[in-house]
Amino acid sequence: MKVTAMIGSNRAESYNKQLVKYMKDRYQDKIEINILPIEKLPFYNQDEELNPPEIVKELRERIKESDAVLFATPEYNGSISGMLKNAIDWFSRVDLVLVNKPGMIVGASMGALGTVKAQLQLRQILNSRGVGVLTLPGNEVLIGSVQNKVDEQGNLTDEQTIDFLDSVVHNFVSWCDTLQK
Repeated sequence: MKVTAMIGSNRAESYNKQLVKYMKDRYQDKIEINILPIEKLPFYNQDEELNPPEIVKELRERIKESDAVLFATPEYNGSISGMLKNAIDWFSRVDLVLVNKPGMIVGASMGALGTVKAQLQLRQILNSRGVGVLTLPGNEVLIGSVQNKVDEQGNLTDEQTIDFLDSVVHNFVSWCDTLQK
């Protein structure tokens, strides 16, 4: 199953980037994760949406070719990042490449609650007209105190978190399989 990933942080040592890379390695026998460089997108501009920059066209095509989308969101001031929102804005106009795509949301932060506020907001955005991403209810990954759950290479080390992530990924893959039937 081909999964396109959008990571809402451009920080070099982003925990969400580390999480997606960990997932890419750990679940390579189940899903092929392709990370989109959404940090290269210009700010969304309605004046350009009918003739968008090449990077927008290229990333739209990569989303079209995928079976699902993985959203990894940090939490900035109780919200998703502007970078992630910008990407969703580009991909929800004119060529609606996200509509009816299965989507999975993950998030990791140093706070105790993980990215709960950002994920609630992201689910609302993904349910918007023009976006229309399908999400599996109750299949949430909120990794709090992540700095205590990863090693120096960014790999998860907390067994309880790893077991939970295994079950969420399994649920998501199974759900996607039923959607394709």
